[in-house]
Amino acid sequence: MKQIEFEIKELLSMKRYPASLYYAGNKELLKRPKISIVGSRRPSQYTIKMTSLIATELGNRGIVVVSGAAMGVDAIAHRAAGAENTIAVLPNAIGLYYPAINRTLIEEIESKGLVLSQFEPGFKAAPWSFVVRNEIVVALGEVLVVTEADENSGSMKSAEFAMKMGRKIYVLPHRIGESEGTNALLAEGKAEAIYSIDLFLKELGGECANIDRSDPFTSFCSKQPTYEEALKKFKEELFEAELDGRIVVKNGRVILTRK
Repeated sequence: MKQIEFEIKELLSMKRYPASLYYAGNKELLKRPKISIVGSRRPSQYTIKMTSLIATELGNRGIVVVSGAAMGVDAIAHRAAGAENTIAVLPNAIGLYYPAINRTLIEEIESKGLVLSQFEPGFKAAPWSFVVRNEIVVALGEVLVVTEADENSGSMKSAEFAMKMGRKIYVLPHRIGESEGTNALLAEGKAEAIYSIDLFLKELGGECANIDRSDPFTSFCSKQPTYEEALKKFKEELFEAELDGRIVVKNGRVILTRK
């Protein structure tokens, strides 16, 4: 466990920037595009399937999935994205594994991805620390995806944070009487429904479908590096790919297209 010594710009949208922030793993993930996913600890089979599909597609496109390492939707999102494409924010100190059932998952993220905590060594999770954790989860992502939530749940508190930070909220469409929290967000015009995963990904700019991991240039660009990073590493390939339409540059980052 080490302490992050630099400012994370996304966290400036929080009501109060964390006094300290500890990490284990690959802090370079903080530089990549990030999407936050939260939801019920007891998701329906529909939610399990759709959360997994969304997180898998995000990971395949080099987009980092941020969540809270809890049971249910959090754990599903982390696993589906792949440990190397995920950030887990903890409600306790790094090195304490809560919930215990997710210990193996958290250890894998520590090894291949990134685990963050603003709590001092030895701190055990408390009711209030989950809320603090949720604020960081939301702040790190460009948008928030809530795949299932009851009213007055922790996930709905995350949605409140997102609205205060000006983050766009996406939810899965559910039947009447199910996931009443996300249905309320839709009814009140506070969230957009994900009716098509492909269209959702296009909106985010993740346009690459099938990535050829054997090609160094394609694999590198799948992580949506900055244009400057790609230029230093693959100058000639970058220009050719841009002319051929195999990549586009959005917000200073290189994005693979479907061509």
